[in-house]
Amino acid sequence: MTKPTAANRRTQLLDAAAGCFSRDGFEAASMRAIADEASMRTASIYYHFESKDDLLVAVHEEALRRISEATGAALHAHDDPWERLENACAAHLETLLTGGNYFTAVMAQVPSRVEGREMIFKMRDDYESIFSELVADLELPPDTDKDTLRLMLLGAMNWTFTWWHRDRDPKPRTLAMRFVSNLRTSLDLS
Repeated sequence: MTKPTAANRRTQLLDAAAGCFSRDGFEAASMRAIADEASMRTASIYYHFESKDDLLVAVHEEALRRISEATGAALHAHDDPWERLENACAAHLETLLTGGNYFTAVMAQVPSRVEGREMIFKMRDDYESIFSELVADLELPPDTDKDTLRLMLLGAMNWTFTWWHRDRDPKPRTLAMRFVSNLRTSLDLS
């Protein structure tokens, strides 16, 4: 039998933390519960992470890495700015809505006392810069506030997390097409 490597154990631990944060919330999730879910001793967590706060930062980092990769890969398919935006929105929604515990965990509000909170916000800002660039590339009416437009779009997409149901609602790609289509129509760009 092959012994798990430190990297595999770290991944296993992150998966367990994401599961506990998703199910119980950050405040209620205990290091013991995380260790139990990862099938390791509580003390072993501290080989990889100094604290539960560090685990939360790492869960955010992994979720943002996954969504950034998916969104970035979706941009290469088209040159048209509106098609690029639609593809990025589709990748964002597909990853967010079908990405499991990591995304359930990171969609919760970050408690104000968490050390590393600023780092989480910086990682989010770095990811959202993809959408800043996409919106900047659009031909929009001259009085359009592009920052507000970007925030509205991201807010609408992220809010789907609260109401979307796999068996009842449109597929993420369909939602993305509708979001972008509605945006274009509202700006009289169709």
